[in-house]
Order: sequence, then C-alpha cells, then structure tokens
Amino acid sequence: MTLGAAATERIPHAVRGAKIPAIGLGTWELSGRTCARVVEQALRLGYRHIDTAQVYDNEREVGDGLRASGVRRDDVFVTTKVWTNHFAPHDLERSVKESLVRLRLPAVDLVLLHWPNSHVPLEETLGALAHAKRMGLTRHIGVSNFTVALIEQAVALSPEPLVCNQVEYHPYLDQAKVRAACDRHGMALVAYSPIAKGRIKADQTLAGIGRAHHKTPAQICLRWLVQQNVSAIPRTSRVERLSENIEIFDFELSDDEMAEVAALASPKGRLTDFGFAPKWD
Repeated sequence: MTLGAAATERIPHAVRGAKIPAIGLGTWELSGRTCARVVEQALRLGYRHIDTAQVYDNEREVGDGLRASGVRRDDVFVTTKVWTNHFAPHDLERSVKESLVRLRLPAVDLVLLHWPNSHVPLEETLGALAHAKRMGLTRHIGVSNFTVALIEQAVALSPEPLVCNQVEYHPYLDQAKVRAACDRHGMALVAYSPIAKGRIKADQTLAGIGRAHHKTPAQICLRWLVQQNVSAIPRTSRVERLSENIEIFDFELSDDEMAEVAALASPKGRLTDFGFAPKWD
C-alpha cells in the first residue's frame, strides 16, 4: 500500500472517466485569507481535490489558493456546486459561468446540483447541467444530497452521465441504501462531514481502534470511508489537521473493525438537515 500524503493522487476513485481523489478538502465555512491559505497549504501537502460551492461565497479565495500553491491546474480536481435558486436552465448556465469567473478557471472538473429543488422540474435542471458540460464549462456533472428515489429519477432524466452523489456520511449515519443506489448506477459517493463535524473526537470505539493502529479517531473515520470506495472531503482551518487527514494510507482496518465502526450508526445520526431537504432514506 502506498504511504504518505502523495497517496491522495495515486488512489483516485475512477468512475465514468472522473478520477476523484480519495481524500479532498472541503471548504464550507472557510473564507477570506484563511480559505486561500488553507487551500494553498493543502495542495502543497498533497491534496488533489478541492471542493467549494456558490453558496459558500469563497470560490474566489479557492482560486487564489490554487494559484498560490504552484500545483499544476491539471493535477487538481476542482468541484463546485450550483445553489438551488439557480436551477432554471438559463440561470444555471449563467451561474456556472460566474463561478468560473470567481475561480478564474476556464472550466472545473465537476459541477453538482447542491440540493434537490422540487420547484423546478428536475428534467429541465439536468438538461441545463448537461448543456454546461457540453459547452466545456465542466468536465463532469453530478448531484448532492439526493436520496435513492431522486438518484433513480436523475439517472433516468440526465442527458449526460452523472458521476457522483455528494452526501453527509460518517460512522453515525447509515448511508447503505444511497451507497447501493450509487453502485447500481456506476456513480461515486463523496462524503461531506466525514468526521461528523468533530463529534468523533471522544468516541471510545474509534479511539480504541485508533490505538491499535497508532491513529486518531478522525483517521479511523476517513480510513473506514476510503475502504468502502467512498471519497471524503473533510474541512479544517488548521494546517496540522490537514496533515493528519491524509495520513491514512499506511494502514488498513480489518473486517471486524469496519463492522465495529459501522455499528455506531443511529437513527439520529444526521447532522445536516434543512426545511427544504428531501425525505431522507
């Protein structure tokens, strides 16, 4: 097994031509100079996937960090997401172009629909998203926060292949049904909040497994996801955490340990929920 930070480059999850690195950087709630600095440092440490979104209001800083890092653009997988009030066809195309202006990039690697929006026909939105791909604004397209039923609808309606569904996923939330739906349709699963917004720090089960491998609870969480062929995008504003989060390629969890972590899931495990969210599986 490959060791060290550079392993994030060499162990991508490849689906439908999209090579999504196993570990990336989430940038939700990062802003200003802090955001640019963290993106720059992450890329210098070996991260090769940076995730942002229109609603994060930090696309400009993400682009600044990318350029400051000195890493070649073609070596970095950049994801952004369209917010729900831009799902009407002409609005979606305009908003993606505006994202590219803020990022100062000719194209991104992946554009996602950030959340479902029942007020705009999904067929129209997916048609516009596919058109953005055909225009060369993005290399790949996908969805985020889609349930099994919505995945089925989206796959049936999309004129272009959907390469992933980005969802909340960590040991406290069972996403087996969504994972199975993604597998069925050849889609990757990308996990946001993979360390449960830090709530795993005091977890005795994770700590115990970590002691056996000389790893932290966060590293156990991330390794658990990667061994399921799930890509993870942990967010941090601390450089020392950046290093910790990618040092997960020098050990492997046993089947029993994987089952122990999975057993932590509970019906109340979801941390991100809004009034406009779909009816979860």
